[in-house]
Amino acid sequence: MTVLAETPTKPPAGGGPAAGGGRRFIESVLRAREMSIVGALLVLVIATTLVNPRFLSAQGVEDIFLNASILVLLAVGQTMVVITRNIDLSVGSVVGLVAFVTGDFAAGTERNVLLVAVLGVLIGAACGLVNGLLVSFCRVPALVVTLGTLYVIQGLDHYIAHGEQISASELPASVLSLGTGAVFGIPYLPIITVVVMLAIGFYLRSYSSGREYYAIGSSPEAARLAGVPLRRRVLTAYLVSGALAGLAGVLWLARFGTVVADAANGWELKVVSAVVVGGVAIVGGVGTVYGAALGALLLTIIGSVLVVLQVNPFWQDAITGLLLLLAISVDRLMEVRTTRALKVKSRSRRGRRKLNGNGKGAAATPAPGEPETPGERTTTGESTTPGKHEAPGEQEGSDRDEV
Repeated sequence: MTVLAETPTKPPAGGGPAAGGGRRFIESVLRAREMSIVGALLVLVIATTLVNPRFLSAQGVEDIFLNASILVLLAVGQTMVVITRNIDLSVGSVVGLVAFVTGDFAAGTERNVLLVAVLGVLIGAACGLVNGLLVSFCRVPALVVTLGTLYVIQGLDHYIAHGEQISASELPASVLSLGTGAVFGIPYLPIITVVVMLAIGFYLRSYSSGREYYAIGSSPEAARLAGVPLRRRVLTAYLVSGALAGLAGVLWLARFGTVVADAANGWELKVVSAVVVGGVAIVGGVGTVYGAALGALLLTIIGSVLVVLQVNPFWQDAITGLLLLLAISVDRLMEVRTTRALKVKSRSRRGRRKLNGNGKGAAATPAPGEPETPGERTTTGESTTPGKHEAPGEQEGSDRDEV
């Protein structure tokens, strides 16, 4: 019996039109989410300026960007961890440890600011390495690991500090100039933060290894089957987060000058809130560093607005918590709508494919009374060519080859 089969066509790279359409849909949702944050920022700034015109003064704008720089830097590093379906709760304690250790290292000397920055980044990277090894290779849950290292680092910081503090008068001028200097009127801190953000954002979007972080967050098992090195990518994400937390500790030292042992205490929750509010899904696989930066800027401006309006600082934490709950609810709603839209697209494609298959089958079957094409074989296995008969052995061999 002859079986007529059509050779399947190789799908295009990127998962085919359905995957491409789904990716475009998700990217459009993310852009809408980021634009909504920009709209909220504009409304908040305009409303506050109408109440207090000095809010948008040159000094006011500079203070907002200086205060947001450290939080944005931490949010960028946290984004790489969260999109892999993990979390890093130790970033606040790393900032405090690095700020005090590097301040103690530079106090009373004329050490160069680059040497201080390298020391801070190395300390932060070492903390990130410990987190990454425990999470990726020892397979300990990220929440447990980073919560434990948070308290360990805080204890180590208090042990090193011995209740002392570092004042700005003890620090070299090169370190202090990092927090107060500017290029063409733009402070150093926002410039450093923007450069880091653009570099990591470009890497995550433009390189295949960067896209693998999203694949891990979307489906770790599928990423493993596709050959993605899960452990190495998760370890790298924690290394980057720790290194950026170390850099943020150096910037904290340069920005405020005076450092105590509990510097940046509680900032880990503020960083996670900024990331989630900025559109990075807490379950991984979705989000951008630009959205996280906008979320950090939004939280910073809310804090500044409450100060300008002389509102009790307690409400800043309450508003942050409310925004966090709202962002998680929106993420869940978007996930449901995205899944539904992808299912509808997949169902419509299957329907079109079925119709096309039926059309081809109908075209291949001759109409009643219409002569068949010479040389074709009917489903009974007999040749349709008049006057020709095959030997039994030849016919059986032909049938086996065709099947």
